[in-house]
Amino acid sequence: MWVNEIRVSYHLSGGDLIVVWEDNGVGVADNEKERIFELGFGKNRGFGLFLARKILSLTDITITENGEPGKGARFEITVPKGMCLFTH
Repeated sequence: MWVNEIRVSYHLSGGDLIVVWEDNGVGVADNEKERIFELGFGKNRGFGLFLARKILSLTDITITENGEPGKGARFEITVPKGMCLFTH
């Protein structure tokens, strides 16, 4: 199944900013939710999500995958309170 929809949203939780990136693809199997962030994991054996997680961690930002297998991937990027500024 090809991805044909991507949604990006955000909300606040306990003062942290949560950025949500979702798609409507096949999702990530439960036993691979942490493995996708390992160096060399995946079809292309590149840096991919491993590098993304490492770079984000430099500023205490975290990324997790918590989508439902078969219904799409869902990544949550948590930006700690005080690490971003909202302007109107």
